[in-house]
Amino acid sequence: MRKSRAAALCFAVLAAAFFSGAAWAAEELSINGSTTILPFAQSTAEAFMKISPGTRVSVSGGGSGNGAKALIDGVTSIAAMSREMKAEEITAAKEKGRNPVQHIVAVDCIVPIVHPSNPVSDLTADQLRDIYSGKITNWKEVGGPDKSIAVIGRDTSSGTYEVWNEKIMEGTPVTPRALISASSGALVQSVAGNTLSIGYDSLGYVNEKIVKALTIEGVKGTPDVARSGTIITSRKLFMYTDGNPTGEVKKYLDFLVSDDGQKYVAREGFVTLK
Repeated sequence: MRKSRAAALCFAVLAAAFFSGAAWAAEELSINGSTTILPFAQSTAEAFMKISPGTRVSVSGGGSGNGAKALIDGVTSIAAMSREMKAEEITAAKEKGRNPVQHIVAVDCIVPIVHPSNPVSDLTADQLRDIYSGKITNWKEVGGPDKSIAVIGRDTSSGTYEVWNEKIMEGTPVTPRALISASSGALVQSVAGNTLSIGYDSLGYVNEKIVKALTIEGVKGTPDVARSGTIITSRKLFMYTDGNPTGEVKKYLDFLVSDDGQKYVAREGFVTLK
């Protein structure tokens, strides 16, 4: 009896050591960067961990610029970016021995948004530029009420800001009167809470129950329009790796762009590759 108990105890200890070792051996995969990409990065990470239980995936936001910096510094497996990596970021990476490789994971377009009570429904690119530069300050100048415009934008570390700055602002400085929002979700909430506000955000973040999306020169932001590039603010969404991905990083990216992975992109309101 004592021998059988001792054998059972020995087996239990060995089994615990084995499974504990397996847990410690789990591969860590981290994704850092764009708050635009955050929703489907999180949902695909959760789905991936179910099909690859030996891998732990952590996801954090902070903006595309922070994602690029994390990859440059070697503290993330994947940089999530809603813009392309800049030439100076690629140079900084190579100076540290990194080799950023781009992967297109979804499509998007940025849409102007206002409070649902605002009668304005369409603006031109020039009008948007004039509003954000401070040249136009009253809604009556663009067909709205005789009220001051509350301008809401994104911080400079945001990829959404970078694309808006390039395609709408064309480098024109944003008015210092603008309220700056630190994330895509926070911007939508800010616009929803102010009847005189205007903002811009990813198509995937537009909640038509609390904000109204404007057309740009008559073009409505839709998945097909985003894919075709017929709206001025269309863009691709990226993930970057240090060199060609291998192991669990490659498996995750392959899953993300697969039909199964792209279902999560669509479920979160974003535009699939196909």
